[in-house]
Amino acid sequence: MKNRYNQIILLLVAGIIAYLIYTDFINPVPIEKKEIILSYGVPELEIPDTIYFAGERVPVEIPDVHERLDRELHVNTFWHSNTIFLLKRGNRWLPDIEKELIHYGVPPDLKYLAVIESDLQNKISPSKAVGFWQLLKGTARDFKLEVTSEIDERYHPIKSTGAAANYLRKAHQKFGTWTNAAASYNIGRRGLDRALKRQGVTSYYDLLLGEETSRYVFRAIAIKLIFESPGKYGFNFSEHNLYHKEDLKEVEITSSINNLRDWAFDNNINYKQLKRYNPWLRKNSLSVGSGKSYIFQIPKDKNAKAIIADTTSISIEADTLDPDIREFPEELEDGL
Repeated sequence: MKNRYNQIILLLVAGIIAYLIYTDFINPVPIEKKEIILSYGVPELEIPDTIYFAGERVPVEIPDVHERLDRELHVNTFWHSNTIFLLKRGNRWLPDIEKELIHYGVPPDLKYLAVIESDLQNKISPSKAVGFWQLLKGTARDFKLEVTSEIDERYHPIKSTGAAANYLRKAHQKFGTWTNAAASYNIGRRGLDRALKRQGVTSYYDLLLGEETSRYVFRAIAIKLIFESPGKYGFNFSEHNLYHKEDLKEVEITSSINNLRDWAFDNNINYKQLKRYNPWLRKNSLSVGSGKSYIFQIPKDKNAKAIIADTTSISIEADTLDPDIREFPEELEDGL
């Protein structure tokens, strides 16, 4: 009798479940009537009441200034993969870039222009601007960088910083503020001068500009805020996971080198290492004129020779290489 009772209960329960499944299948509840709770855990980002960039106050009380900075702060905070690597590379490069800017009398905050220009990589833009500071060939030569078929100092992170510093210092003399000077680095001195005169104002923050320049300085300010307080924006790193300046020594070169690959082997490194630390070398040779010299940076590591131990037995004449390989074109050498 008890077994029969249990069977009846089970049949009733099974029938109720089958009915519920059937009715939901035949007449499903419209999706818009179902309650869906999503929780992304996105933190709220506050714009500080007082912000200074290059020693100049950012007028965040102006509504559109507040909104433009708010946009860039959110974009760079939540573009996690990009900003993570900016922070990692910045730990390696920004201290030396800052020293170079200070040497030329330029506020250290302007180092963040290199960050937004190139992500601290030796990139080439569609307009053929090159390096950390995205310098055009003519501009680079105007500011005393060497640009030839063998050498392009736009790829030298520190020398190119000196050229950028000279540009910014001249722009500051012309426009009166470092903020305006920073904006001119994007739009050009003529472009900024034309916009200021046309609109009858004196400050970048009062200008109506195209989107790229309108965002440009705010991108730098947002990056500054994140770099100065990364934990506040959710970026927490152990020191050993950041990229660090490597232990290098300087070698003065006073005579021409016909084959840089062989020179690298003779100095206990390989060609990749030579180009990694001296990306301004653009071919497999270097011509050194009378009374001129260059400085190579190479690893101090005494064990570097072990890296090439198996390659020194390989005999390849430079003249037998494919010409395109011997030339080492720029597109193969974009990064550090």
